[in-house]
Amino acid sequence: MTAPSATAAPARVRTGGPRDDGDGPKVLEHVLGWTLVVVIAMLVAQLGLL
Repeated sequence: MTAPSATAAPARVRTGGPRDDGDGPKVLEHVLGWTLVVVIAMLVAQLGLL
């Protein structure tokens, strides 16, 4: 191995994790998440599980 290739930083590989692309998808995720919480709460109340 030569000195330049030994000290060069490897390229970063994307693993499919979360990205910071803006607030668009985050807002949608929050709305869908809270909608799911409300639907589950309504289901629990209807079934009398609480």
